[in-house]
Amino acid sequence: MKTLHFRGVDPYKINKKSIAIVGSRRMTRYGRDVVDRFVSEFVANGVTTISGFMYGVDTEVHQKTVDYGGKTIAVFGCGLNVIYPSENKKLYDQIIEGGGSIVSEYEDDAKPHLWKFPQRNKIVAGLATLGVLVIEAGEKSGSLITAGLARKMGKKVYAVPGAITSSVSVGCNNLIKSKNAFMATSAADILKIKPTVRSLPSTVHDLNDIENRIYKILQLEPMNLDEIALKIGGDIVEIGSTLSIMSLKNPITESGGKYYLSE
Repeated sequence: MKTLHFRGVDPYKINKKSIAIVGSRRMTRYGRDVVDRFVSEFVANGVTTISGFMYGVDTEVHQKTVDYGGKTIAVFGCGLNVIYPSENKKLYDQIIEGGGSIVSEYEDDAKPHLWKFPQRNKIVAGLATLGVLVIEAGEKSGSLITAGLARKMGKKVYAVPGAITSSVSVGCNNLIKSKNAFMATSAADILKIKPTVRSLPSTVHDLNDIENRIYKILQLEPMNLDEIALKIGGDIVEIGSTLSIMSLKNPITESGGKYYLSE
């Protein structure tokens, strides 16, 4: 590993138990939920997260780690004086304040270029002691470059399976199918510990009959308004109004036109 420029804590002091997490810049709601689940478990077990500070999964990994009180290492594809993307300025400060590290192999004022991002992936993989976890990756995702580099370094690669209908899950599913990655459905698969059991109540207090029926069918899978109306029957206007009320009560949440159970 080459000498790195850094801000915050020396990355080699906090990477003794660390995992690189990479994925699509076009993160879906599913990807966001997966990041939240894995990162919360990693932080609870004293694992430092490592990612590339870009849009999507990278940013979500760093932000969730900070939110949960953990340490994270952000690897730049530019100099440390150039915050890219610029909207991550607050996150940059939070990482340092939280005892994490911002690192780069480039001089402090080096500008970002497309060729630098695949090059910085070897640092993302190299710093990780537990391996690389891929969460949502398209067929030609840059995350697959990181996975390939990790394999060449003799590090373990893990991938979270996704829907076969999702374009951002093709890369992950192919990694698993080709046996180039171990399938991971929880941090326990990587840490070799007993998994944390998360369960949702079968019903929620203070919900009326129609609200409880909606809640129960959303336990099967997220659905849009038309799908919910088809499943339970009834007037679509009334169901739409009920969904709005349930969102305010917080047993459910809406994203991208679909309704999900709140965790």
